[in-house]
Amino acid sequence: MQDDVLAADHAGKPVDLAPTVQSQVAGIDVGGTFTDLVLVDSATRTVRLAKTPTTLDNQAGGVLNALEAAGADLHTLDLIIHGTTTTTNAVLERTLAKTGLITTTGFRDVLELGRRTRPNPYGMKGDFQPIIPRDLRLEIPERMDAGGNVVTPLDEDALKSALQALIAKGCESLVIHFLHAYANPAHELHAAEIAADIWPNGNITMGHALLSESREFERGVTAAVNASVQPLLRRYVERLADKLAERGYRNDVLVMNGNGGMVSARHVSNEAAKTVMSGPASGVMAAAYTGRRAGITNLLTYDMGGTSTDVALIKGAEPAVSNEIEIEYAMPIHVPMVDVRTVGAGGGSIAKVTAAGLLQVGPESAGATPGPICYGRGGTRPTISDANLLLGRMNPDKLNSVSSKISLDDIRAIFERDLGVPLGLDATGAAAAVLQIANAKMAGAVRMVSVSLGEDPRDYALFAFGGAGPLHAVAIARELGVPRVLCPSRPGITNALGCVVADLRHDFVNTVNKPLDLADMDAVHALFAHQGEEGRRLIAKEPVEIEELKEIYSVDMQFIGQTHLLRVPLDTPTPSREELRQRFADAYFNRFHVELPEIRPSLVNVNTSVIGRRKDIDLSLLIDASGRKATLAEAKTGERAVWFDGWVTTPVYWRDHLPAVATVTGPAIIEQMDTTIVVEPGDTAAQDRDGNIIITLKGALA
Repeated sequence: MQDDVLAADHAGKPVDLAPTVQSQVAGIDVGGTFTDLVLVDSATRTVRLAKTPTTLDNQAGGVLNALEAAGADLHTLDLIIHGTTTTTNAVLERTLAKTGLITTTGFRDVLELGRRTRPNPYGMKGDFQPIIPRDLRLEIPERMDAGGNVVTPLDEDALKSALQALIAKGCESLVIHFLHAYANPAHELHAAEIAADIWPNGNITMGHALLSESREFERGVTAAVNASVQPLLRRYVERLADKLAERGYRNDVLVMNGNGGMVSARHVSNEAAKTVMSGPASGVMAAAYTGRRAGITNLLTYDMGGTSTDVALIKGAEPAVSNEIEIEYAMPIHVPMVDVRTVGAGGGSIAKVTAAGLLQVGPESAGATPGPICYGRGGTRPTISDANLLLGRMNPDKLNSVSSKISLDDIRAIFERDLGVPLGLDATGAAAAVLQIANAKMAGAVRMVSVSLGEDPRDYALFAFGGAGPLHAVAIARELGVPRVLCPSRPGITNALGCVVADLRHDFVNTVNKPLDLADMDAVHALFAHQGEEGRRLIAKEPVEIEELKEIYSVDMQFIGQTHLLRVPLDTPTPSREELRQRFADAYFNRFHVELPEIRPSLVNVNTSVIGRRKDIDLSLLIDASGRKATLAEAKTGERAVWFDGWVTTPVYWRDHLPAVATVTGPAIIEQMDTTIVVEPGDTAAQDRDGNIIITLKGALA
């Protein structure tokens, strides 16, 4: 049995933390194109950075190359924290381990029936392939009712026959998913014990162990995803650990989870599904940490890369975490993850005029190859990056990864031919229209994590990172009414920084699923107590220096007869029945502006997050002060014409040269190695102690 699966062990006791001092910590994030590293030595107050190409066939190669490029001494390195896209890529590309499922008689098709939705709601056809094909989904006699009472005993002979059949079919992983196991996991536990003696490896996932809540479709898909990526992740972390050990590394490797926390590589494959979408989560954690140090605790994060844009909400320095994430059609992974939404608008997003005569930007992307026209790798179709270049926002002489230089006249001719002529615009007008459409699309994504959830963007600042984020951030903030934009000192390595500053975190969900009037409040309080105890036990297992423990409590509730849940935060693990009723009514009104006193509420899930806060890291160490100039005039590298509803002669500054105390008034362009920041006319930009540039929009309330 997995000793760190929340539902498999109810005997954990509070454990005293025994933190180990760790002065050298490396955060490594593997992206689709580059592997980024931030190595912080708190003893010498130094930081080393590295960016190396990602080795897609084996991500461990890119990790080792980044460590070598940074000059890291693995013999003295205390801790490596690693964000990997191994499981995310496997799920999205369906390069999964062959997995079999054993379930209750009559329920083999749950994974395929789902919620009876369609891939294309307005089309007559669609395509959907379940994680586990039907011939690998086998049924056996057993049954629990919703109250956890045995209806049909577990048929052990049928179980053994099913196991042998799946092994004969070449399955590497196994899912045991029985109806109502969240209410009584006895059959799943006993089946797993039997399977452990027959199955050729330890890749056995029980549905209740990963997700102890009702809704068999979501629980089954989550378990299927976990089992399908478990062998891949286990092989990867073992291979990485072996290679690091060969080079002298003797300490633990922690792997980022999708909830923004991290877990030891020794245990991470047990709950492999929790690492899906961990890449975007690390950037959000860096934003929360940076904002907390800057005194800006309410943030809307905006990460724009080459293919897509990720957005998330942070309130009170705590990222929004959801266990209702569906990463693609009919693939709900209901383990807690940072609530990141993605839209297909990145620097490489292609702009075209549709048959209806409308300008469309994305989701089709030029990718890294051939890429935007301006990179000179064979791209011939207009993209957002090309539009920024035409409008003077990007410097053609400072583009990274350019294979052969393409003239602005050539790009302008393509824009006029492909976009301008059909729309009745010149090349400049077409490029401006591309940015306007792209900005509106990305602003819509930000609304999904704010306005649609009852939050007012005007109460937040926009945290812009990624290679292209700061180019568009001010325009998007103005569209949303956001008063300030925060650009971190190193936007291009924010995800790696997130690995360095991330806390330990364990999230727990247990189903009650009773009308609030009938819920046993003593049992609810006991669930909260057990969840907190288990979280403290798991955190104590990790060899990581912890400064404090924090516990966050909430419940999921709904009105009886509803389908969707509403998360209700709590101040205490011992709420009264009336307090739950009132807090749910308030949360429902804040979200929907409707009161329904005549309908009874239902208590569905009890949730606890246990967070181990790590020692603070001084972000000012990321500043390269060696080239800092005494005055703003000295930091100015030149001027160029930039389009702001018309051509405006605009000063250009090099970020590392900016004085420690200076205010830049827009229009202005601030360039650095990994991004370009656009300050629009009338806006003001200033640096804080950590080197963040905070832009205040013209007319914004203080």
